[in-house]
Amino acid sequence: MSKLFEILKGHRRTLMTRKQQSAQSLLKRLRWFHLPLSFAVTLLLLGQVRKFRRKNGDDNAYKPLPFEVSMYRMLPLRTLSRMWGWINSLELPQPVRIPILKSYAAAFGCDINEAFIEDLAQYKNLNEFFRRELKPGLRPIAGSEHDVVSPCDGKVLHMGQVQNGLLEQVKGITYTIESFLGPITWKSCNNYDQYEQCLLQHNDTDLYHCVIYLAPGDYHRFHSPVNWTVKYRRHFPGKLYSVRPTFASWFPNLFSVNERVAYVGEWQYGFFAMVPVGATNVGSMRIYFDPDLRTNRTQMSLLSGRYEDKQMNDKQIHLRKGDPFGEFNLGSTIVLIFEAPKAMRFQIHQEMKIKYGQLIGVTKK
Repeated sequence: MSKLFEILKGHRRTLMTRKQQSAQSLLKRLRWFHLPLSFAVTLLLLGQVRKFRRKNGDDNAYKPLPFEVSMYRMLPLRTLSRMWGWINSLELPQPVRIPILKSYAAAFGCDINEAFIEDLAQYKNLNEFFRRELKPGLRPIAGSEHDVVSPCDGKVLHMGQVQNGLLEQVKGITYTIESFLGPITWKSCNNYDQYEQCLLQHNDTDLYHCVIYLAPGDYHRFHSPVNWTVKYRRHFPGKLYSVRPTFASWFPNLFSVNERVAYVGEWQYGFFAMVPVGATNVGSMRIYFDPDLRTNRTQMSLLSGRYEDKQMNDKQIHLRKGDPFGEFNLGSTIVLIFEAPKAMRFQIHQEMKIKYGQLIGVTKK
C-alpha cells in the first residue's frame, strides 16, 4: 500500500512539474507579446506627436528618431501580418457584411462602381473584397506592342534610368540593384563589377526602372506590363516592413530587405523583371501561373537560405500586355526593371496616380 502511495505521489510531482513548465512557457510568450504591444502603443503616440509637429509647421516632423526605427524593427510584423490575413479570411455574417465593407470602402476611397460584382453582400470576407475583379474593358491597354504600361493601380514613387547600379525607392533614398535582385545566376557574365551591364543584352539600350505603390484602397490585382516571356523566379522571404511612401523615405534599402518575388525574363528589347514586394499586413502574394509560390511563411521555413530559385523554362510562360499576373491581399509595391532603347521616354511623373493599362514608357518616336 505504501509503495502504491509513493507511486501516486511521484506521478503527482511529475504532473505539477509539467504544469509549472507549461505556465513558464506561456508566461514567456506573454512577456514577448506584451513587449511588442508596448512598442506599438509607443509608436502610435509618437505618430500623434509627429502629426502635431506637422500642424505647427515643423520641417523635421517627417524625420524619425533613431529609437523609433529600432523599436519598429523589433515588432513581430510577420506574425501580425499572418494574423491579419487570417482575420481577413473569416466569413462576415450577413447582417454586418455590407456595413463593414462600406466603411472600409469609404475609409480608403475604394470605387465600388468599378467592381465586377457591385453587390457587397456577395463578398464573404475582406480578402474577397481586396481581390475584387474589375468590370471588363474598364482599363483599356494603351500604346503599341512596343510600349510599357502600368501593371497596377497606384502611385508612382520613382522612375528613371538605372545609373551606377543604383535604384531609387523614393526621392533621395537609393539601394543597389544587386542587393535587390541578387547574384546573376540565370546567365553567364564576365564583368560583375558592372552589374547593370551584365543584365543588358544589346549595345543600343539602357536599363530603366519604375516603382509603383498600391494603397489599401487600390485595385489589388496586377497585370503584365509588356509582351514577354518569364524564365526565372527568385523568392526572397525577407521582412514585412511597411512600404508606405512616408516610411520608405526614411528606411534605406527597404525594398532590398522586404519579402519580394523577382520574375525575370525577356521582351523584345532584352532583359525584363517584374518584382512584387511584400509589406506589413499583406497576408500573401499569389501569382496565377506559379502555384508553388508560398509567401509570408513561418520563420521555420525561412532557415534554408536567403532566397529560393525556380526555373520557369519548362512551362514557357508567355504573357501578353495586360494579361492577369497575380494579386496582393492588401496594398504593397511593384518594381519594374527593364532594358529599352536609349530613345525611350517616360510618360509619367513622380507622385502621379496611375491606373493599370495606362502608358508608362514609349520606346519609339
